[in-house]
Amino acid sequence: MKQDIITPQEAGTLPGLFQQRVQLTPNAPAYRSYDALNGIWTDSSWQEMASQVARWEKALNREGLRPGDRVAIMARNSRFWVMLDQAALALGLVVVPIYTEDRGDNVVYILEHSGAKALVIGGPLQWERLTGKLKKIRTLNRIVTIAECSECDNKKLMHLDAWLERGTDVIKRPILSPGDLASIVYTSGTTGRPKGVKLSHRNLLSNVYSCAQSGLADNKKNYLSFLPLSHTFERTVGYYLPIMMGSVVAHTRSIQDLPEDLLMIKPEGLISVPRIFERVYGRIKENLANSSFLARYLFSLAVDTGWKRFEYQHQRRAWSPMFLLWPVLKRVVADKILARLGGNLKVAISGGAALSPEISRVFVGLGVPLYQGYGLTETSPVVSVNTLEHNIPSSIGRPLEGVEVKIGDSDELMVKSDSVMMGYWHDVEATKRVLDEDGWFHTGDKAKIEDGFIFITGRLKDIIVMANGEKIAPVDMEHAILGDPLFEQVMVVGEARPHLSVLVVFNEKEWQKYASENNFQDAEKHSEHVEKALLERISERINEFPGYAQIYQIGVLDEAWTVENDLLTSTLKMKRNKIQETYKDLINSLYEK
Repeated sequence: MKQDIITPQEAGTLPGLFQQRVQLTPNAPAYRSYDALNGIWTDSSWQEMASQVARWEKALNREGLRPGDRVAIMARNSRFWVMLDQAALALGLVVVPIYTEDRGDNVVYILEHSGAKALVIGGPLQWERLTGKLKKIRTLNRIVTIAECSECDNKKLMHLDAWLERGTDVIKRPILSPGDLASIVYTSGTTGRPKGVKLSHRNLLSNVYSCAQSGLADNKKNYLSFLPLSHTFERTVGYYLPIMMGSVVAHTRSIQDLPEDLLMIKPEGLISVPRIFERVYGRIKENLANSSFLARYLFSLAVDTGWKRFEYQHQRRAWSPMFLLWPVLKRVVADKILARLGGNLKVAISGGAALSPEISRVFVGLGVPLYQGYGLTETSPVVSVNTLEHNIPSSIGRPLEGVEVKIGDSDELMVKSDSVMMGYWHDVEATKRVLDEDGWFHTGDKAKIEDGFIFITGRLKDIIVMANGEKIAPVDMEHAILGDPLFEQVMVVGEARPHLSVLVVFNEKEWQKYASENNFQDAEKHSEHVEKALLERISERINEFPGYAQIYQIGVLDEAWTVENDLLTSTLKMKRNKIQETYKDLINSLYEK
C-alpha cells in the first residue's frame, strides 16, 4: 500500500506542504536526531516540529524582515535547518543555503550578492570563516549561532536560545503563490564566482512530486540524510520528498560517523553522490588485497553472477544455471556488503556526478538497490532517474513525469518543465545564455536518447564534475594559476575524483630564480616540501573560487606540452584527453597519496 502523497495542488507552496503533513500525521515521527548527552537517537513528531517552527517564525518576525528578504543558513543537516527553512518560507522570505565548509571570501560574496539580511550559522567553525569580513556585508543585520560560540564577538550575533526567546506573538503570514521565489542556490558556473539560481515554490514542489511518481520512494519509511542540505539534490529528495511522503529522516552526526550511523539507523532509503560508494568500494578492494585467493574468487563470482541475474531480471540476458549459486553467494559474500549499508536498504539513489561503470557493476551485482539519476541545480534538480522496473546503470534513466527532454544542436541535452529555474539572481545575460525564449534549458551536456533512456556522452564546455557532484570550470582556474610567472603550463584535473589536482610545467628561468631564493636544489622539483610550497602559491591564486574548488595535489612535469609531442593542437590549445592519458600513472599516484 502506497503512502499518502500530498500533491502540489494540495500543498500550494513549500510551507503549505509542511502544514499539510502536520495535519495529516501530527503524531507520527518526522525527524530522528542523535542525543550526544545520553548517547541515544530521539524522534520529533510532525506536531513537535510545527511548534518549534512557530518559535522560529516569531523570532524572524521580530527582525522586521519582509516578504522577499533573503535569509542565509550555513549549518550542517539537523532539525534546526528544517526549522529555519520552514519558518522563513512561511513568512515569504527567500532562503539562501551556504556550504558549511565554504571559503570565507566565497561566503561573503554570496551574502553580499544575495543581499542577505540574516544568517544562521552552525557554530565556531563557520564563525572562523567570517571573522574580520563582516564589515563588507552592509545588508546583514543579524547572525544567529546554533552551537555555543565563546569566541564569537559581534553585536549582531546572538545564540539561538536567546534569539528564540525574543520572538513576538503576533505574526501576519503573507499570502504566498506557487510562482513566488523560495530560494537562491549558488552554484559554480564558467567563471570563478558562483551564480545564484532562483527557484520558486512551484519549481521545487513540481520536482518533488515528479520524484514521488517515479515509484522509488513508495513505502520507504526511513531515510538517512548526510549530503549537505545546501546541495539541492539532498534538499529536494532527502528533505521535501519525505515530507510529501510522510517518511522519517535521520540526520547523520557527521561523515566520519556515517558507517556507524548506517548500522544504527538501518535506512530503507539513501540519497548519495558517487563518492560514498567509491569509499566503500575502496575499503572492499583493500580488504580483498589482504584476503586469500578463495575469498577473492568468491567475491568476483558473486559480482559476476549477481550482475547477470540483474540483466536477466530486466530481460537483457537469458537464464543461466549459474544463477543457482546465488543463494549461497548472497549469504557468504553479498549480505556482508549490504550489512555495511545497514542491511535494510531498499533504494539508494546516486546523483550529482557520474558513477563509474566498474563501481556500479560491483554494487548492483552484489544486490545493492542502486539507481543512478541526473539533474542540475537549475532544474530543481532531478531531470531523470532509473527505476525499479527500468534500470540501465550505464544510463541516467528516463525523464521524470512532467519533464520534457530533447537533443539540440551539437547533441546538447535540453530540458523543459515546471522545475526549470526562474533564472539567475541579478544576471540577465547568464540567464539568456542557458534559458531560451521557449523555456528550454540548455544543460551544456552532450547526450543521446535510446528507447527513452538518456546517456550522457560528453560536455559542450570543459567542465570538471567531481565525485561529490560539484562542477568546476578548469579553464578559469588555470588562467588564475598562470597569473603566477613560475608556471608556464597548467592543467587542472579531477573528473569523478574526490578533489582537484593540478599538472604544471615550470617556466625554467622563473624556477631557477625561485629555487635560488628558497634554497631548493634542482633535483627537489618533485619533493614533498617543494610541492607543499607550490600548493600554497597556487592557493593564493585561486582564493576567489568556491570553497570546494581547492587543489590538494600537484604533479610537476619535466617536459612541456608541444605540438611536436602531440599534446597541443596546431593552435596551441591543450589536448586534455591526450595529456591525461599520457600522464595517467602520475595522476593516479596523486590520488593514492
